[in-house]
Amino acid sequence: MSGPTAAGTALREAPPAGAAVLAVPFTGSRAGRAPLTWGQRAIWHAIGRTAPNDHYFNLGRVLPLADRGAPVDEAGFTGAVAALLARHEALRTRLTLSGAGEPGQHLLASGEIGVTVRDEPDPARAGRAAEELLTALAGRRFDYTGEWPVRIGAVRSGGRITHAVLALCHLASDGHGAEVLVRDLRLLVRRGSAGRPVADTPYDLAHEQHGPAGRRRGAAALARWEADLRRIPPTMFPEPVAEPRTPRFWTGRLVSAALPPAVDALAAAHLVSGSTVLLAASAALVAADRGHPAAAVMPIAGNRAGRDHRDLVSTLSQDALVVLDLPADPDGRAVFTDLLPAAWRAALAGYRAAAYDPVEWDALLARIARERGTEVHPYCCFNDMRLVERPVREGAPPTGEELAALRGRTVLDFPATQELVACRYCLHLTGDDTALTVTLTADTAHLPPDAVHAHLRAIEEVVVASAAGDPPRLADLPGLLAGYRSAAR
Repeated sequence: MSGPTAAGTALREAPPAGAAVLAVPFTGSRAGRAPLTWGQRAIWHAIGRTAPNDHYFNLGRVLPLADRGAPVDEAGFTGAVAALLARHEALRTRLTLSGAGEPGQHLLASGEIGVTVRDEPDPARAGRAAEELLTALAGRRFDYTGEWPVRIGAVRSGGRITHAVLALCHLASDGHGAEVLVRDLRLLVRRGSAGRPVADTPYDLAHEQHGPAGRRRGAAALARWEADLRRIPPTMFPEPVAEPRTPRFWTGRLVSAALPPAVDALAAAHLVSGSTVLLAASAALVAADRGHPAAAVMPIAGNRAGRDHRDLVSTLSQDALVVLDLPADPDGRAVFTDLLPAAWRAALAGYRAAAYDPVEWDALLARIARERGTEVHPYCCFNDMRLVERPVREGAPPTGEELAALRGRTVLDFPATQELVACRYCLHLTGDDTALTVTLTADTAHLPPDAVHAHLRAIEEVVVASAAGDPPRLADLPGLLAGYRSAAR
């Protein structure tokens, strides 16, 4: 399929107000058909559970092109776009559905994509115009079989392109892949090349995962899942505690300047990762909320370690299962930092078992549910969306006074609501060394808005107090949550 036949709906849809569409042809090196990779199968299942609100999974990035040099002209930008699609096969691959609804993927060798260009006369507003264009492109669901899995936009000011905009279908890329695309597009615009060809592709990975070696690895991972599913509480939030709001799912957001130095200090002191510190804090509070002896949390695993997937644009992320057993504590003396070594070991074990066939995973959950007589699913997710490789903070750890001053700048709000999310507790981490943004999307029947804010405040309290040398006792965590809930009402 090539030429006008492969142009996709991006060219046929009316562009956002004040924008025009440029047709950009591209040519890659090969075509073919393959089953979905395990990561693609996982996100396709999630899309099916969330539709028609599945635009929730879209990824968006804005790339300023005038910040490190002169803005690029139109010809240079469209040439870079064509080279980007030639380089990354995921961007020229579409979903296919058999007559029975079985999904697969079709890699196309060539075609044409529409680039939505918005003119902004005022250079000072170009960045804002790019964010508005991203909202327009990423805010609607993809036509998975009839549209390229990327929508590309640009802001033009003074006749030159100042910003590029990428709205990505999650079937084509995860967050790491989105960062690879931003990097490569910048290089293609500035230098005309993004370096050596990508060593691996989703097409190759799909055939490998569905072959004998892939099936053996998947079976070993699911054996680990099965052992944990037999011993964990059936779910972290078993019974509704309130009438659900309309819309049912609310997202709370905490933006904290105190968390980055506090997390780094704890990670260095206890020889664990910063992500493990935050996973342990959220897990301990989830267990405290409902009195569980263990927390079962499903973090999103990037699945890029140990293989040549660093530059691969694809959806490799899948759910892991981390089971954090709380210590026997009859005297109530155990403190939060006592959990960190066990959390590190539990996280490593969970992440090692995070690549598997989701179809077989569904069958495993159904079998465990029959054997235990109830559904077994944590419905408790953790997603650290920051780059895996982050520089180590240098210098002395922060003092309690410094952390207290930084906490005075914390912002807490509710930025979004939606009607359907296939979970009850979904924690996301974004940010950098200056501030950490923690968002919690929750089912208000299980976590009302005051409970959402209580969990966010308590995560900050647990981590910052521990970094200041006063880790809270595990026995005190239920009271901490209750206090923050009362304050939020």
